[in-house]
Amino acid sequence: MSFIQRVNACNSANTSNYLLFVIDDRQVGWIKPAFARQLADWPKVFSQNDKSVRINDAIKGFHKRSEAIDEVIRSLVQKKVIRAYLDEPYPVTAGDRNDAIMTMDRSAGAFFGIRCFGQHLNGYVRKNDGIHLWIARRARDRHIEPGKLDNMVAGGLPWHISLEENLIKECAEEAGMSASLASHARAVGTVSYLAESVNGIKPDTLYCYDIELPEDFTPVCTDGEVESFHLMPVEEVMQFIRDSEDFKPNCNLVILDFMIRHGLLNPEEKGYTNLVRSLHR
Repeated sequence: MSFIQRVNACNSANTSNYLLFVIDDRQVGWIKPAFARQLADWPKVFSQNDKSVRINDAIKGFHKRSEAIDEVIRSLVQKKVIRAYLDEPYPVTAGDRNDAIMTMDRSAGAFFGIRCFGQHLNGYVRKNDGIHLWIARRARDRHIEPGKLDNMVAGGLPWHISLEENLIKECAEEAGMSASLASHARAVGTVSYLAESVNGIKPDTLYCYDIELPEDFTPVCTDGEVESFHLMPVEEVMQFIRDSEDFKPNCNLVILDFMIRHGLLNPEEKGYTNLVRSLHR
């Protein structure tokens, strides 16, 4: 499979099959018609037509909207429509993370098709024979993509925490990295995609980071997310991405972005510009 096919696999959503999710005349997501029928049980919270689901205009303000939707989500968890309440508030926004107009528990993100944010860190080592990447293998008991290959550090980005604080926390939990070492991580941009999941659309944005690590550092997972780490030559990582389904799909995009920025993909190859453009849906 080609690299661009890996990117296209994360851009599988067909928005024409969905209703718009609208707050205060701003579209903030997409909702499956079947899920919209579930929301009809809360006529004081939502109004609907054949094109959109709206939070009623009488519910105004960041906190009132957040509280109203949270009550709905908790009820949907009790009804087993949503698997579990995660107690992780995520921003709901029509634009940047800082432009949020309410929060919503992470468990409901795909159901409402809101943009979710995460942070992924490429940990790499320069050796005499070239760049090597630390690659994690996810624990087999994970609900999402068990046993798949992953970035060295990767996690969601809740609302009530800064990017810097969250990255340091994730580095400690997933790689046993000290705050002083994690502070050397360098922000390098974002990748974004519009994926289809069993629950709905995932229009995710991932903040990407690089950190060059000393040869004597070995990551150690402390929170159970990862079962092992492997330091792999970058050429081997590229082969895994191109020729296997071993990686968690969105990690392919983060690593391809790394390859482009470090000049490891030839810009003269056919489809190079399309690949670069497609990483930023």
